[in-house]
Amino acid sequence: MSILKRLEASDLRKTGQRRVIARVLDTAHDHPDVEELFARAVKEDAGISLATVYRTVKLFEESGILERVEFGDGRARYEAADREHHDHLIDLETGEVIEFVDPEIEALQEKIAQRLGYRLKGHRMELFGEKIE
Repeated sequence: MSILKRLEASDLRKTGQRRVIARVLDTAHDHPDVEELFARAVKEDAGISLATVYRTVKLFEESGILERVEFGDGRARYEAADREHHDHLIDLETGEVIEFVDPEIEALQEKIAQRLGYRLKGHRMELFGEKIE
């Protein structure tokens, strides 16, 4: 479900600025931080302030609409909370974030959790690397 649809289905107030921020997030093909999100949102609505974007992102995160991800660069970034599970590989030189799913890694994590006496309820994995030339 899109972020905008999740906003519409929530108990949150549906302000025009929240709708703009949700639409911008829905069209993002990357993991924007708040400042990147602000730069994109202000193109649609010049009245949106950086403070509004910060408050809205925090509200969306607290409401389970957005998930915060951090890739070791000191910036919190965001993606839809209900996306299919995936892991991330971050290029240390360019900052590019590559999303991937690997069934072998998923199975190994389940196996490790079971061996240690746990049922895995979720995980997050970020790999950091440099491109091999």
